[in-house]
Amino acid sequence: MPAQAAAQDRNKPVQSEDVVRVNTALVQTDVMVLDKGGGFVNGLSRDQFVLKIDGKPREISFFEQVRAGSRNEEAQLAAARGSVNDPRRPTSGGALPLDRGRTIFFFADDLHLSASSINQTRSLLSRFIDREMGQNDEAVIASTSGQIGFLQQLTDNKTVLLAAVERLKPRPSISASIERPPMTEYQALKIDQNDDDVFGFFVDAVLRDNPGISRATAEEMVHSRASQLLREAASITTNTLATIESLIRSSREIPGRKILFLVSDGFFLDNRNSDALDRLRRISSSAAAAGTVIYSIDARGLTAGMNDVTTESAFDTTGRLQRGAAGEVAASQDGLNALAVDTGGRAFFNSNALSAAVTTALKETSTYYLLAWRPENDDQRNQKPGRVDVSVIGRPELVIRFRRRVGEFGSSESASRQSKPAQPNRKESSELLSDALRAKYPLSALPVSLTLNYVDVPQYGSSLTVSLKVVTDSLQYEGAADSRFANLDIAGAIFDIQGKPASTFSKRLTIRAAAGGATAARQSVSYNHFAALKSGLYQVRVAALDEKQARSGSAVQWIEIPDLGSKVLTLSSLIVGEKKAETEVQPNDVASNEAGAALSPLRQVSLNIDHRFMRSSQLRFLTIIYNAAAGTSASSKATVTVDANSKGAAPAPDLAVQVQVFRDNEPVITTPVHKIETEGATDRTRIPYAADLLLDNLQSGRYVLQVTVIDRLKKASASQKYDFQVE
Repeated sequence: MPAQAAAQDRNKPVQSEDVVRVNTALVQTDVMVLDKGGGFVNGLSRDQFVLKIDGKPREISFFEQVRAGSRNEEAQLAAARGSVNDPRRPTSGGALPLDRGRTIFFFADDLHLSASSINQTRSLLSRFIDREMGQNDEAVIASTSGQIGFLQQLTDNKTVLLAAVERLKPRPSISASIERPPMTEYQALKIDQNDDDVFGFFVDAVLRDNPGISRATAEEMVHSRASQLLREAASITTNTLATIESLIRSSREIPGRKILFLVSDGFFLDNRNSDALDRLRRISSSAAAAGTVIYSIDARGLTAGMNDVTTESAFDTTGRLQRGAAGEVAASQDGLNALAVDTGGRAFFNSNALSAAVTTALKETSTYYLLAWRPENDDQRNQKPGRVDVSVIGRPELVIRFRRRVGEFGSSESASRQSKPAQPNRKESSELLSDALRAKYPLSALPVSLTLNYVDVPQYGSSLTVSLKVVTDSLQYEGAADSRFANLDIAGAIFDIQGKPASTFSKRLTIRAAAGGATAARQSVSYNHFAALKSGLYQVRVAALDEKQARSGSAVQWIEIPDLGSKVLTLSSLIVGEKKAETEVQPNDVASNEAGAALSPLRQVSLNIDHRFMRSSQLRFLTIIYNAAAGTSASSKATVTVDANSKGAAPAPDLAVQVQVFRDNEPVITTPVHKIETEGATDRTRIPYAADLLLDNLQSGRYVLQVTVIDRLKKASASQKYDFQVE
């Protein structure tokens, strides 16, 4: 359905940007400087650092101290790259969050984790989510096997992350052999390396079980068995390293610095049967290009050997296997250590305090120095990344962590080219829109906002309202002067926890320019889609496409639809709007599926879809309370309107509410707990509660509104949260 949008006609010739033919890009590394106690050393200056590339001193062209997850981090990183047109930065119109938070990856190498280590890993992850994940942090839980499935996505939703943790199960990697005595991967490696003790033990065992064969035949059988085991193990290790590299490469699309926790029981670097060393170097280079620091955690904790009680091992009275096992644990940690050290992180080995490792790493990476230098000539720009060394003059006692490698040198020309919109007509609009909808991380070339609201109303039952908003300031209009228009394609999909679509929509909107080219601040168009859903966890993806310029944007959110049949005290979503101090042009509402158009709670609040509020405005919210306990008639003084068909008045519930606003997990507004008046309510199964919140005392930044309702009769409580930004 066409929507009228007052927007300035921007269909004017655009001056092409001058392309700088000289490579002006800087190469950067982040440096953590710690004292002996592990605290960050503040206040160091540029001239205190010595930077060397492949042993040669290099002038530091850019130097700055950065706080991870701050509003300035992305701008500082872009400045250090020497390009304001960095392709990883949102274009104009997509304002940066004021408090961006940290981006944290957890990679569970489940093909190299024992059953006990999987349990330790699950405990580590659950503790981080419950206790250490910040208000604005985003995290993803990934695994080698892919068993986490659809939930392996970057999100700030703790319910989703906890569900991902539940999917982590022990996954046997190397298939059990019926041959005896059992042989481990390390023993196979020692045999391949001609270790006399290990090789002799297995040859003697074969001769005992097969008295009629020659020793040469037994030796051939042992070599063959070891080679087969090593090939299988090498394939699994290659899979692990390839998955890590793919995860890191995809993270280049995410702005800012990333932390990756690699949790594993370790793996062996078998150069004869795999290209593990080359893959380690590629991972380090990719991590440098993506701004990712790896912290490795040995999930075995404090251990004296590789095998646990669940692992069958060979019985050896001669002591030969014990001698051959010397160095086994260290060898299994070599790859973990290399990945951590080369990317500027560290490895945590031989400690049962796995959660403490995460805490320490997050503290270490909270602040860092950013150093950048300029390649001196074309040969240096075109060569492979060199080895980096950083030191602080006169401070040998300091611990300095930095990237030992840097990513491939880029150019300002290529960055400028990547930052421009894709050329139109290379793909059909439907393909471009589908690509945007399926994008691994949200796209920002076209600013798209999304809000989700769950309510249950008598006419329609449980319903989810998907509201999206697209900023139309940058649309390119066409047509005659008095009838300028632009086409905007939108699409959305709702997926269940298994990744199966539960509801979809797509539509082409025609946006018409205002007569005479009238302008107004921040033009936009909005659209509502209604879907009836069963209880469960859902992901909603929406995308928009400016067909003329082939510019697209997308947004992703998760929501949990409650099961009202459980009779547990439950709240609807917080339906939030903004009450402004003065009248402003409102975005255009586009009609959607008629079945949901009359949902009365959504009509009571003018939705704020982009979660952005002015300090001079008020935040107005509404929620519906379900499954409240009914009191006795004598306990309530409320006057109730009784339906003619009912046998009597429903007793009034005894409900109280508290409203809080948090910033960085700290409360900045807390209202006293007060009673919710239900007098006059005709439907005691759906009790509305609404309030206004003044924002003038809040500083600019990101906040979380939390509304908690207490049922004094049930002795139960329920909460809902809404994140928003004050400008």
